[in-house]
Amino acid sequence: MAVPGRGLVEADDNDDENALFEEEGLEDLDSHAPPHLRAIADATQLGDLDALRLALDNLEGSIDEPVEDGDTALHLACLYGKLSCVQLLLERGANLEAKDEDGAIPLHDACAGGYTEIVQLLVNSANDTERVKRMLEAVDAEGDTPLHHAARGEHADIIRLLLASGASPTRANLYGKIPSELPEPNTEAKGILEAAADAMACQ
Repeated sequence: MAVPGRGLVEADDNDDENALFEEEGLEDLDSHAPPHLRAIADATQLGDLDALRLALDNLEGSIDEPVEDGDTALHLACLYGKLSCVQLLLERGANLEAKDEDGAIPLHDACAGGYTEIVQLLVNSANDTERVKRMLEAVDAEGDTPLHHAARGEHADIIRLLLASGASPTRANLYGKIPSELPEPNTEAKGILEAAADAMACQ
């Protein structure tokens, strides 16, 4: 996004455009969240545990109802890295496998953001190996698994965690890319994924 006041000759025009974007951005949260879910969306994004607890206590409807762009409250908590909110939402029965409008589950968001503790919590909360397997194999609209998201972000600790939990290092997305093809060369993440893919090929 452009930074206001950084232009030279066209500063006035850019300021007008930026003002428009800023106004839209300020209204963004309110306009996307249904009125009865606005308090949950706000509290989750801010990581305000007390406000989230109160909003959930007063919730009429499902905890898994989309609050913004198909994201449930659990998606938002994972997206913004709000561990305490994730814990509360899971205690209240939020669905680990709820899909957003792009087909992503909360684990995709936590992996993309590099939130290791949240990823560990989500995997531990699955309670059985079959559910863990479904979560690790879940694909979004581009065919990316949570491991693809972790690989793209070069989150080595999360990559190790997902592989140890049974994620496939050789699953290709819709573009034919396996996770090891996503990190930059000579990175720890790439090395881990290449070794895992090689080990699988030798089996």
